[in-house]
Amino acid sequence: MENFIVSARKYRPATFETVVGQHHITGTLKNAIKNNQLAQAFLFCGPRGVGKTTCARILAKTINCTNLTPEQEACGTCDSCVSFQTGHSFNFHELDAASNNSVDDIRSLIEQVRIPPQAGKYKIYIIDEVHMLSANAFNAFLKTLEEPPSYAIFILATTEKHKILPTILSRCQIFDFNRIQVDDISSLLNKIAVRENISVEADGLHIIAQKADGGLRDALSMFDQIVSYTNKNLTYKSVIDNLNILDYDYYFKLTQYLLSADVSNALILFDEILNNGFDGNNFINGLASHLRNLLVAKDPQTTKLLEVSENIKQKYISQSQQTPVSFVLTALNLANQCDLIYKNSKNQRLQVELALIKMCHIPSVLQLAQQPVQNATDQNQIKKKTNVSSPAASNPSDAPATGQAPTPVPAAIPTSTPYPSAENIPVLAEPVLKSIPAAAVSAPVKAATAPTAKIALTQKISLNGGNTTGTFIPSLTDMNAKSAGADSDEPKYISGDSRESFSHEQFLSLWNQYAENAKTAGKINIYTLMIGAEPQLEGRELIIAKVEHKLQEGLLQEEMVDLMNFLRPRLKNFSISVKTIQAAREVVNRLYTSTEKYQFLLDKNPKLEELRRKFNLDVNP
Repeated sequence: MENFIVSARKYRPATFETVVGQHHITGTLKNAIKNNQLAQAFLFCGPRGVGKTTCARILAKTINCTNLTPEQEACGTCDSCVSFQTGHSFNFHELDAASNNSVDDIRSLIEQVRIPPQAGKYKIYIIDEVHMLSANAFNAFLKTLEEPPSYAIFILATTEKHKILPTILSRCQIFDFNRIQVDDISSLLNKIAVRENISVEADGLHIIAQKADGGLRDALSMFDQIVSYTNKNLTYKSVIDNLNILDYDYYFKLTQYLLSADVSNALILFDEILNNGFDGNNFINGLASHLRNLLVAKDPQTTKLLEVSENIKQKYISQSQQTPVSFVLTALNLANQCDLIYKNSKNQRLQVELALIKMCHIPSVLQLAQQPVQNATDQNQIKKKTNVSSPAASNPSDAPATGQAPTPVPAAIPTSTPYPSAENIPVLAEPVLKSIPAAAVSAPVKAATAPTAKIALTQKISLNGGNTTGTFIPSLTDMNAKSAGADSDEPKYISGDSRESFSHEQFLSLWNQYAENAKTAGKINIYTLMIGAEPQLEGRELIIAKVEHKLQEGLLQEEMVDLMNFLRPRLKNFSISVKTIQAAREVVNRLYTSTEKYQFLLDKNPKLEELRRKFNLDVNP
């Protein structure tokens, strides 16, 4: 029975031509040999298993070959090549810096360098994992590395270039090895399978190549393991079972559930994945990768970024055509947020389930977001007769029972003046969808208002200029002339002609009601601002709102359209305007000195003085 040799050793490249995925390295070295421009020191750096030591050995064998091929490859038959292959060459020395990292080891190496080669042109010294050398060993090696004998060549190899002293780096030609591409790894594995008479599936080889993360040695090790597991019948199913990888079908199936808003089946599928022994964090990361692949597959120019087999690539392209970009982007954002908070969560499963539930509701939210745009494009629906009913302002309890902020719509506007011809008045109800992410909402509808219309949607205007101490939100009457006929993407004020008087109590009740609605809707900053200081009413139509700083002033201005559309119809007065003023904070005298602290405590308990005198204590430490 012959001894088994692992594929990583059995199929280790013996020439530059057989090195996989490092053509920029091998091409440079072959040209250097051809032109006789070899440096005295090389530094090969890169991830594990990409061919650093292999290229160093090939270079060492090639430069001493006495019968080079026209392609600058070692012949493999001369005495130098034969002695190198059998391990009997006296011109080749390989040192493991991980176990020989002291100054004494470097001194021993320097002593060997002084002896010229007995046969051949060069003596080659390969120092593997050179970053493990101590600082003193590096310093002892500097002079020899900079000015070695003409026959000595040093090849250093490392996976951590940043740990090597800059003085060493400056004395070497540095070659950075790349991670090997998935297609290159899977192609090599397929060639090995043909040589070894192993039955394989292309999808399974691609999974091994992806799992190797650019390291060919890791890929060959996994290949040997799975071949033994499957008795030389390597299939896609056996690969994902052996490497504990989630099947692509899980993610394709889950995406269908998310698109159809099937929450139940999505959660059941996640439970099945957990029962199969997979971690929730790995699952959410895999889902994010799947969504990324769907996004990439939408454009033929970026399809090449899919590092999957041709069969899986076609599945991605097919599903990407059925998946809106807005859904993919929103779901990616949710998956990323779940990944960030997963490790710090005490209920990790719940975090993933919440993310899946939110993803299931993305299609319905997007449909709501696009509904106003669809209505606006239908001119027959836009040009309808205006039908205005009597307002519900006299009954503040008509607010939604859920406590959410009421949706401002241009309805229920009181007026005593008959409307003009309604057939030529465009009316657009544009609900404010607070729960829809900004990225998912389509472009707002632009509606041109007629100058003669009594009911119009006017543009939101905020005035911050000048040296005034406050900020005015002008009344709608003053704004109608400026905004008539202009297009705007901003939320619109409701207009009207009613100018009825109202009491301070009526206004304050509606003000507090809006604050409570804002609190229920999650606008804590608006709620805190509105209840922080009671607004004042100057005259009949000017509201004075007190703020503490510019940030609060900006928050109130952003909320002004919804606030005015809430107050004006209910108070039956469309000339209401708001002015914000900055109110000075009360400065509380804080206790800093020990005497002040003691006096503060003494006022609360006079017996402290008796205690201090009894024990002869001092107030100041």
